[in-house]
Amino acid sequence: MIPALAGKWVNYFRPDLAPPEIFLGAAILFTGYVVLHLFTFILRAPRVNVEILCTAVANYMMLGLLWSFGYLLLSSVNPDAFVVNYGAASGHMLKGENSMYFSFATLCTVGYGDIVPVSSVARMLAILEAVVGMFYMTMLIARLVALYSSESRPDDTGECDAGSTKAEQ
Repeated sequence: MIPALAGKWVNYFRPDLAPPEIFLGAAILFTGYVVLHLFTFILRAPRVNVEILCTAVANYMMLGLLWSFGYLLLSSVNPDAFVVNYGAASGHMLKGENSMYFSFATLCTVGYGDIVPVSSVARMLAILEAVVGMFYMTMLIARLVALYSSESRPDDTGECDAGSTKAEQ
């Protein structure tokens, strides 16, 4: 995380010393590291509880952040990779919050069409993010919620405790 933050601050004050590709690459590596470790934490959990469910949701949000850094990196390398079709931000360069907006719209497979990937690499990344988002939500989160609800459900057999007396029943 320190190289990403240091690169961002150096780029902010002295853009001639540190191009954005340096801190964006470091940010992608750090965010990917966090996503990977959260994912392994989820899969290795002995039981599914609220903490695991919240970790899975946080990891989904981190996936959106990871892809937004990737889109920013692609846009800094190839300014014509995206076309922004609305308001004062119209043009080809994808910047700042627009990359996060596009990332989460793609991850959730909403796809409003106001930001369009036009280069083949941008399209490939957008398709890959949409597939990852669909599979993450349908397979992992649905499985975790099903396991959580089956563990916390009371016994439906109607039998009482063997050690309880007639008065307690």
